[in-house]
Amino acid sequence: MEHAVEHPNNPFPGVSTTKFAIWLFLASEVMFFSGLIGAYIVLRGGAAEWPIVTKVLNVPLVAGNTFILIVSSVTMVRAFAAIEAGDQRGMRHMLIATAVLGIVFLGIQAYEWSSLIREGTTASTNLFGSTFFTLTGFHGLHVTGGVIALFYVIGHALRGDYTQAEHGGVELMGLYWHFVDVVWIFLFTIVYLI
Repeated sequence: MEHAVEHPNNPFPGVSTTKFAIWLFLASEVMFFSGLIGAYIVLRGGAAEWPIVTKVLNVPLVAGNTFILIVSSVTMVRAFAAIEAGDQRGMRHMLIATAVLGIVFLGIQAYEWSSLIREGTTASTNLFGSTFFTLTGFHGLHVTGGVIALFYVIGHALRGDYTQAEHGGVELMGLYWHFVDVVWIFLFTIVYLI
């Protein structure tokens, strides 16, 4: 739970130290994923051969999975809106829905990975396999971390720790969750559609 404590030397008045820290963390994550995506683009552009993505990957399945992750962003927004309106019950329901959708997303990603591995595509098979598993794997780890953090936030929500006046934890969770959703939209576009 975040309390908006103003420090006398705060360079950003009105922004809590915790919120500033999450923005710094997200900025570093943007740089991390930008590096991975940039490396993917360079390696793919320079590769002598690259598989036809629609023949290797299950694009319709992953498009549906992308929709699930986008819906989870909507439920996260609704959780934040609910607690801002003082609706603790609505917030709890929407946080749980977000966590469930995150788990479903990870389950479908695990299914996709296992299907690729059964068909002979692994991280060590070729350049495509190594870049694919690296990009989707790091994103999957971030979603897993987000789901774990959601359980933490849900625990606080079930204890009634968030109120209309004090709900910083829900807001910070929302910032992170939207970040992983936006990153996936970029990854889906670059890896599955281009």
